Amino acid sequence: MAIDHVGSDRKDSAFQKQKGALKTSRIPIRIQPAEKLPKPPWIRVKAGSYNSHFSEVKKLIASHKLVTVCDEASCPNRGECYGNGTAAFMIMGDKCTRRCPFCDVAHGRPDPPDENEPEKLAETVALLGLSYVVLTSVNRDDLKDGGASHFVDCLKAIRAVSPETRVEILTPDFKGRMDKALDLLCAFPPDIFNHNLETVPRLYLQARPGADYDFSLKLLKEFGNRCPRIPTKSGLMVGLGETDEEIVQVMEDLRAHHVSMLTIGQYLMPSRDHLPVLRYVSLEAFEKLEKIAHKMGFAHAAIGPLVRSSYHADLQAKKAGMK
Repeated sequence: MAIDHVGSDRKDSAFQKQKGALKTSRIPIRIQPAEKLPKPPWIRVKAGSYNSHFSEVKKLIASHKLVTVCDEASCPNRGECYGNGTAAFMIMGDKCTRRCPFCDVAHGRPDPPDENEPEKLAETVALLGLSYVVLTSVNRDDLKDGGASHFVDCLKAIRAVSPETRVEILTPDFKGRMDKALDLLCAFPPDIFNHNLETVPRLYLQARPGADYDFSLKLLKEFGNRCPRIPTKSGLMVGLGETDEEIVQVMEDLRAHHVSMLTIGQYLMPSRDHLPVLRYVSLEAFEKLEKIAHKMGFAHAAIGPLVRSSYHADLQAKKAGMK
């Protein structure tokens, strides 16, 4: 499917990847330095071993010139996931049109989507023998459909080669393009539709400049209305300055918009140029949130310090009832 690309007359310098201070220098609310908090003992991750499946997965992804959110967002779990032969693929490049200061993905004017990416992705999924795949992407505000058609192309390519593979998509908000994006996605839907709210509405201008809390909720609800048999899912971070009460309110908002799957994890600052960690949530507090989530009626809630949207996503889906 052809993708319309707009605004192609900018200078080549705009294509450069901007990370760290260069990325966060132009956001609405300046990052305020804070005392670095010591990491509690429950924040521990395993580094990938080059004697494990880690190296094989890394080489295969690199050989097909694919991108994973595991690497681009500096996910703390990538060693374990690669070691287990799994990955969350980030399609449509590694440069985002937005500058979220919690995220380690680079900002910049993205390159046109690679028309061969769906086939390369499908081949990689088949070679790895994956039964469950997560596809996500950078924000593509430069595309007239927000990149929805490329998601569909990737879905079709994977299912053509690996028809038994389940595919979850973790999408941007398609702001200003929601109707067109949902027309495309609901014509060829994934097995799970995921869109992360990330944080509480009070912190949106600071943490998610360019995004809108109510719009993200509307996207989740509208997809669910159009594709009622497909579970919807969302994720949150804690540690950015929110309160537990605000998190519970967001959980209530998600249930009111018929979202059935939830992830909540601890925010970890990618670098000193990103938003600081303002608190480390205790294990007891995570357990309390998990109990609240189950009482609210979420089909599945993965809640804990190192939980991320795509971390053990296959197990999350099974526990939510997917066969």
